[in-house]
Amino acid sequence: MALARTRRGDTGMDYWPGFVDALSTLVLGIIFLLTVFVVVQFYLQQEVAGKDTALDRLKSQIAQLTNLLSLEKGDKADVENQLAQLRATLAVAESERDKFKGLSDSAGTDVAAAQNKAGALATQLEGEKKLSAQALSQVEILNQQIAALRRQLAALEQALNTSETKNQESASRISELGQRLNLALAERVKELSRYRSDFFGRLRTILGNRSDIRVVGDRFVFQSEVFFDTGAAVLRAEGRSELDKLATALAELERQIPSEIGWALRVDGHTDVRGTTGTSFRSNWDLSAARAISVVQYLIARGISPQRLVAAGFGEFQPIDPDRTEEAFSRNRRIELRLTDR
Repeated sequence: MALARTRRGDTGMDYWPGFVDALSTLVLGIIFLLTVFVVVQFYLQQEVAGKDTALDRLKSQIAQLTNLLSLEKGDKADVENQLAQLRATLAVAESERDKFKGLSDSAGTDVAAAQNKAGALATQLEGEKKLSAQALSQVEILNQQIAALRRQLAALEQALNTSETKNQESASRISELGQRLNLALAERVKELSRYRSDFFGRLRTILGNRSDIRVVGDRFVFQSEVFFDTGAAVLRAEGRSELDKLATALAELERQIPSEIGWALRVDGHTDVRGTTGTSFRSNWDLSAARAISVVQYLIARGISPQRLVAAGFGEFQPIDPDRTEEAFSRNRRIELRLTDR
């Protein structure tokens, strides 16, 4: 009877090495899966970390991936908890096994209980295998999503490269057009300068050497007394005669300059610093502007195109002589003619 019990005890003790091996294999498998998961997560972070702000449109997909990773981490924590429970259960089983070794005479009933517990542990192992299969399935899904993200990143990089190429071509074309425009403008300015020089030379010949008409740089300066009485903006007869000469030269210039060159004759009115008390004008601004407009209107009446004339009033604010003498006041009261581009 004792021999039979001993054989049954020996037969029962053979389950534990297989159980331990299976549990070890499960632990190694779980560790392997966790290692694969960590490696996949590391490479995923390495791939995503190097992308710049052009990948903003993928934020929503990355957020979804982060959620999946969070769920996977939760599953991993659950697996670790279950593994800890299994280890605790295994420790209890080993303790009970040691007890069974010391109580071999009554091992029959205890072995049956141990077998029941082993069956329960086997059931738990099957459940762990199912969880491992689910984890592998989720890892596969993550791999597919990573591959899709890589394809999208490649497409974005190609689109960015194409855009940069187009931008470079556009910048090159803009630079070339700017150089052409600058050359064309320089030619126009040079051509207008030539016509200006011819016009002022002809006008100088027509007007003669008068003391009240001066050439200052690119301007003809007329003393206001040539055209107007003091404090008035109505052209005098002598002023109209001088403007007739100017209109003749200006009409000839208008026929000579090509229509595509934008030019205009600017008429500037200036006064001295003394006020307009006793006149019909509220300020020197009004007087200087009215005199410039009178000259422009007379030139229009003599056939000059209004598109080629500009009237401007500067009042007393641009004197050419800062002194407060009668001679300085006379020099500052003036009408200036300037040929400019529009």
